[in-house]
Amino acid sequence: MSYIADEKRYEKMKYRRSGKSGAMLSALSLGLWHNFGSSDSYENMKAMCFTAFDQGITHFDLANNYGPIPGSAEENFGRILSQEMQSYRDEMMISTKAGYGMWEGPYGDWGSRKHMLASLDQSLKRLKLDYVDVFYHHRMDPETPLEESMSALDTAVKSGKALYAAISNYDKPTMEKALTILKELKCPVILNQRRYSLYDRMIEEDGVKEYAKEKGCGIIAFSPLAQGMLTTKYQNGIPNDSRITKDGRFLKASQITPELVAKTQKLNEIAQERQESLPQMALAWVLKDEEVVSVIIGASKSEQIIENCSVMKSRPFTEGELQRIEEICKSQD
Repeated sequence: MSYIADEKRYEKMKYRRSGKSGAMLSALSLGLWHNFGSSDSYENMKAMCFTAFDQGITHFDLANNYGPIPGSAEENFGRILSQEMQSYRDEMMISTKAGYGMWEGPYGDWGSRKHMLASLDQSLKRLKLDYVDVFYHHRMDPETPLEESMSALDTAVKSGKALYAAISNYDKPTMEKALTILKELKCPVILNQRRYSLYDRMIEEDGVKEYAKEKGCGIIAFSPLAQGMLTTKYQNGIPNDSRITKDGRFLKASQITPELVAKTQKLNEIAQERQESLPQMALAWVLKDEEVVSVIIGASKSEQIIENCSVMKSRPFTEGELQRIEEICKSQD
């Protein structure tokens, strides 16, 4: 029997406009960076996609190299979409990216037209789609002229293979130049995807958050839980099933210091006062400002998605709570 979505899904989620565009994104997006690869359980992937959509999540965030192996997340999502969720395609925002290493040789990486447009064609085949809703350049390329990378995004949109262009991991100076180029090309660019959390404020420090608001380009945040550091899982050491144990590329044991554990415990006390879990409070904090259109959550099981979606019921922060949170996050001891 084919999947039938929850009829009340849109009552559970909030939707935000991306900058000055017509594009609306669910406040939470499901990221397929982890747990959708070739060695993961297909039935679990399917259950997570169904759960996300039933909770009102309409945005599914992918990239060409998500796996492992690279490309397998797109293949798995394409299979789920074509076999189980095809009737809901027009209710979804599906995004993918090009710019990180994907295949051997000089054309498998970075930001050339050759790489980006070939990558998009490959992604569409894996996803079994005629177009994606959002196509990103995944990272700044110090060698390729920015005009070339942006013209590739423009070509993707004007060829009908993407509806909107976006950038990811762009700092403010490069973002300024990129938006200027895309505006001249009359190419709709709606998002800059950046890391943002209570423990990572770089988009505030480098001016991207303020600039995005000024120019009407949305911010979509990834790693809102700081790779699990904004959960209570490390309060009593490093569990055997943690991301550090399984894959130490993005979060290392050396980062779990006594000082970090103490900060996390203090933040958790505020969350408990708010009658929330620490992840819920951390997500609510990222979503508190209008510059952030959506927050990308990752999950290894459906229950985590349901828990994260309860952030839609979070009450606004008081000034006192925000002040306490800042004092904890900025403390050095």
